[in-house]
Amino acid sequence: MNISEVFIKRPVATTLLTVGIILAGAISFRLLPVSPLPQVDFPTISVEAGLPGADPETMATSVAAPLERQFGRIAGVTEMTSTSTRGETGIVLQFDLNRDINGAARDVQAAINAARGYLPANLPSNPTYRKVNPANAPILIIALTSTTVPKSKIYDIASNVIQQQLSQVKGVGEVFVGGHSLPAVRVDFDPTSLSSYGISLEDARAALAATNANRPKGQIINGGRTFEIYTNDQLYKAAQYQDLVLAYRNGAPVLLKDVASVTDSVEDVRAAGFVNGQPAIMLVIFSQPGANIIQTVDSIKALMPHFRAVLPQSINMSVVLDRTPPIRASLLHVEETLILAGILVILVVFAFLRTVRATVIPAVALTVSIIGTFGIMYLFGYSLDNLSLMALTVATGFVVDDAIVVLENITRHIEKGEKPFQAAIVGTREISF
Repeated sequence: MNISEVFIKRPVATTLLTVGIILAGAISFRLLPVSPLPQVDFPTISVEAGLPGADPETMATSVAAPLERQFGRIAGVTEMTSTSTRGETGIVLQFDLNRDINGAARDVQAAINAARGYLPANLPSNPTYRKVNPANAPILIIALTSTTVPKSKIYDIASNVIQQQLSQVKGVGEVFVGGHSLPAVRVDFDPTSLSSYGISLEDARAALAATNANRPKGQIINGGRTFEIYTNDQLYKAAQYQDLVLAYRNGAPVLLKDVASVTDSVEDVRAAGFVNGQPAIMLVIFSQPGANIIQTVDSIKALMPHFRAVLPQSINMSVVLDRTPPIRASLLHVEETLILAGILVILVVFAFLRTVRATVIPAVALTVSIIGTFGIMYLFGYSLDNLSLMALTVATGFVVDDAIVVLENITRHIEKGEKPFQAAIVGTREISF
């Protein structure tokens, strides 16, 4: 007994199974992720470290080198690339394709902890890492522009309000805010003035750091009562720094405003973003691996009216890059080609067989095969992309060819005088492979 004979002898079960395959495939089609190309995940981790004011050479020797020595001991690292700029160091680690990204992340965190003792003591914070996919590109870029609101305030709103809400959207993997930086107070010292008072740059830096620290102040104990002393020593505006005492010379205080220019500015003055020549803050949005890009972008766009209502009226929000239109167009074109190919194949079969009953057989086989494939694609983690749909288009010819060959062989046995039921069993047994 061959596999085809089982289904021929049980037509009711075969019909129910066919309906079940169609339902499973139709449901899976709605759940399949949509992307222009198949998702390829390279186990890659990006490590970033910052030391404000340090030149690239210092970053390479003092920050990048200790981290690289520790990362070189991690198993499965196939490529390590580091880039050092002023105040920033970035290291990209790529692992074997069979390496688990979560296990690699734990090893990277352990290496960062091991390298902490070799890093500069004045490093503001520990190096951070994140899982990235070098083949991943932004799916949406949103620009915030204004002619009246300062860019630092727009950046503050984008990073503290919009970025957090966008990160919670289903399918969003990462939201990067660029084009500017957070507000900050910048102090530009005059070396000549410092030298005249006998104050070094290190002494001035230490005085700024010590004054702007928010530390515990202690307690006042009076009998059975204890009073906590609380005050915030942190300074947020340039005007608060003007009268900061750096040192005493000849019994008189040397104020910060005497030796430096203090202004309200931003953390990174070299960051800038422009849209059509107008300064702008960019929200660069990446998708999660395997996410439906079209549904993700639609969900983000559905939130934009809410963001526009929250933002000040003088801030404009616009989409400057959207990857979904070409994806929608290409997938729609391939889907239309797939449907058209199926219709043409069925018409050609009818033109040669000249019977509706015989034409229905390859038509049903074609429909069930294609729709059922969506269920298999969902189980194996495939996506609806140009390559998978193109493969389905090509496969329509194979399915119809097989159906016609089986049909022709059964017809040959019927013409020899066998009954249709027996001819179906014998005909499929001969070519069931």
